[in-house]
Amino acid sequence: MKDSIHPNTVLGEVHLKVSNLARSIQFYKEVVGLQVLDQTVDSARFTVDGHQVLLAIQEVTGAIVPRRSSAGLYHFAILVPDRKALGLSLRNLIQFGIHIGQADHLVSEALYIADPDNNGIEIYRDRPRESWKRDAQGNYKMATDPIDWDGLLAEAGDDSWTGLPPGTIIGHIHLHVSDLQQSKAFYIDVLGFTVELNGAANMGALFIAAGGYHHHIGLNIWAGVGAPLAPAEGTGLAYFTIVVPNQAELQAVIERVSQAGIAVTEANGAWALKDPTGIEIRLVINK
Repeated sequence: MKDSIHPNTVLGEVHLKVSNLARSIQFYKEVVGLQVLDQTVDSARFTVDGHQVLLAIQEVTGAIVPRRSSAGLYHFAILVPDRKALGLSLRNLIQFGIHIGQADHLVSEALYIADPDNNGIEIYRDRPRESWKRDAQGNYKMATDPIDWDGLLAEAGDDSWTGLPPGTIIGHIHLHVSDLQQSKAFYIDVLGFTVELNGAANMGALFIAAGGYHHHIGLNIWAGVGAPLAPAEGTGLAYFTIVVPNQAELQAVIERVSQAGIAVTEANGAWALKDPTGIEIRLVINK
């Protein structure tokens, strides 16, 4: 039996490469609703509570925006604590007049947008876990039904939008990968996540998680089997962070990674490695 990653494992900071720092800061503050925690001449970090970093961005000199046929980020997902917060975000997005995708996934309600560099963003809220259903194969039942726009806006009422509220976290990340089976072997057999929805046969995607969540990581081959990563000078995902609860769990994961022959390096309290597609992951302990 394979070792499973700790059920309290979650996702942490997402680090993106952008082409224009000032433009991206304005977007993530005014449209998404994050607060700048700190910034330098070419980077910025964002928070909702003044402490925890949810997103970091780095300006790349001469950056190019890669095509959607590249492996890497499909979207990162910001989980708000309740339906009212999602309704307030929806109203703000409408006021900015940007394109909004949407879906009722049964386990959640989701809004989809893109930043100025075409990095995909999901803003969503979960339904209560006790309402999530599984099919006979053990997969969570998820769908792409239309959301209740009017109901969400009614939840917002006349309250002012003041940005994303405390309690907002990075809920999951969805990745374009080059090979689904290699990715499954890495994320399931090595890191220890569990498949929660296997759509490999009919939709070319897997949704995996720790602790019975509907998904912390989505993996798809929608950019094409064998899709290469965007070039180093391209915008997109620099890395994402997996947060384990304690030192013992961190050591257990690192040992499995090392035994699989995968290089892992430590720097500034984080352990860096790459998945089979070449996407960088940072492992850290929850603080």
